[in-house]
Amino acid sequence: MSNFYDAPFGAGHDHVFLGAGHEKNERKTWAVIVLCTLMMVAEIVGGSLFGSLALVADGLHMSTHAGAMLIAALAYTYARRHANDPRFVFGTGKLGDLAGFTSAIILAMIALLIAYEAVARFFAPVPIHFNEAIPIAVVGLLVNIASAWLLSGGDHHGHSHGHGHGHSHGDKHDHDEEVQRISTPAGDFALSIFEDGVPPVFRLTAETANLALPANTVTVTTIRPDGSRQEFALLRKADCLESTTEIPEPHAFTVLVGLAGSEHTLEFEEHGHAEDHGAHHRDHNMRAAYIHVVADAAVSVMAIIGLLLAKTFGWLWMDPLAGVVGALVIANWSYGLIRDTGGILVDINPDQRMAGKVKAAIEADGDKLVDLHVWRVGPGHLSAVVSVATNEPQRGPQYYHSRLRQFKSLSHVTVEVLDSRTA
Repeated sequence: MSNFYDAPFGAGHDHVFLGAGHEKNERKTWAVIVLCTLMMVAEIVGGSLFGSLALVADGLHMSTHAGAMLIAALAYTYARRHANDPRFVFGTGKLGDLAGFTSAIILAMIALLIAYEAVARFFAPVPIHFNEAIPIAVVGLLVNIASAWLLSGGDHHGHSHGHGHGHSHGDKHDHDEEVQRISTPAGDFALSIFEDGVPPVFRLTAETANLALPANTVTVTTIRPDGSRQEFALLRKADCLESTTEIPEPHAFTVLVGLAGSEHTLEFEEHGHAEDHGAHHRDHNMRAAYIHVVADAAVSVMAIIGLLLAKTFGWLWMDPLAGVVGALVIANWSYGLIRDTGGILVDINPDQRMAGKVKAAIEADGDKLVDLHVWRVGPGHLSAVVSVATNEPQRGPQYYHSRLRQFKSLSHVTVEVLDSRTA
């Protein structure tokens, strides 16, 4: 026998899973399209009037630039207008990822075309009209810089922030809510939960004191809400003392610290910012648009360098070499975007740490997690299907639903409860 409970978190009963900056990003993208379109018209008209084939060609190139932006803009607009359309079972949050995947494919094709043309020019050089080509490349760079500025301000950069922010940013203590400070006659210390690329451990660092205490004279003991206690042994690292065993999830407990001859009581709460900075929070549609203009700007920079060197020293091979380097850069960014958006489209779990947190929260009172599926339904929104076995008949699906409410990124949760006595 089993019970089901299916509901969104924090959104009433709708399935609107759009990113927090959706409408703002939509306006930014349309602004870039207007800029690119004006530039395109100016170049094509100017090239036609003054007989400049290079100017017309760059205007046509700008049209492809505007077309790529149009994919992103239409995805934003369609997703917003159809956010409450019941035909989209889990909302329209993934349309941005679909647009990002499409843009990544286009970027990959552009990289191949640039590389093909560059290699062809190595074997069959063509005359270059430097006095026209260099100013056009500079104007193209300025347009791309303006476009990147318009699109800037979100989490859309090519690199990945991963999931390592956790509860502490190492020994720097960038966020006071993540660090508990201890004042003693010997000076001030700080106890933090460190999990930057490693399993979560306690770290004790000295702020205004000399950390010359032997590790075996410091004790750290956690007391959880159910009364269970766990002691942690410490070892000396380069500039801190670190616990030798992993801290189980969730990280909500009282900590007793024996230090400098006295005991100090600290409180840690599960803030959930580990998942807030993860890849599942990224707007891949805006990221794709941003990468497109940055890639174009990078190609423009390399083209300018290649053209200047070719004009100054007669190194005609520098122009196609710059093209090859630009193609490699674009291909690399394209691959990362295809990997990330493709994974979301096929429902790969974007945050294994979240799965671990859900498991720890469900099993905290002795129940057993039977099955768990976590996937992304939009920027900053995760959905989960949870199956749990319990021998406590009074614990229905809503009981576990309320336990998972602490995780802000879980926007939609379906819970199945199985009776472990009859299962």
